[in-house]
Amino acid sequence: MVQGLSLKNRYTVDLAGIMRLYETNYAKLLPLLPKSDEVGDCCVYRVFGHEYSITITESTRYTTVIELLQHDEVSLPVYMHPHLIIRLYHDARVAEVCSAQQISRLKPRYDYPNMRMHQQDEKHQVNRFLGDWLAYCLKNGISKRSVC
Repeated sequence: MVQGLSLKNRYTVDLAGIMRLYETNYAKLLPLLPKSDEVGDCCVYRVFGHEYSITITESTRYTTVIELLQHDEVSLPVYMHPHLIIRLYHDARVAEVCSAQQISRLKPRYDYPNMRMHQQDEKHQVNRFLGDWLAYCLKNGISKRSVC
């Protein structure tokens, strides 16, 4: 027992819940992707004064890797701007955040506390952030240009 936590209270991954989130994110991402699946193609969106880009960084038969990045000239430090690497699995029709901000590989579960102070469900939270961002973009976004 660690500081009053029992094994019954230990965090476990909700696999069905995270798979639903991956499927929903995939469906939301499809209309925002560049028209072609060529590496380097990108779309830029303007959402209430903020500029975001989605760039294809890798493309294979069954997967596409994209980079989602905020480009604003705002007074915020660069490390606070959203920066996600997302892998789309076309055969399974799911999208998973592979890295976010300074986290190069997201684990499904983290022990807590840990050296980097990640939340136990950090991967789920980052994918939920992506879902919220996609819903926001689809509702309020304006396509600035289709290909960079």
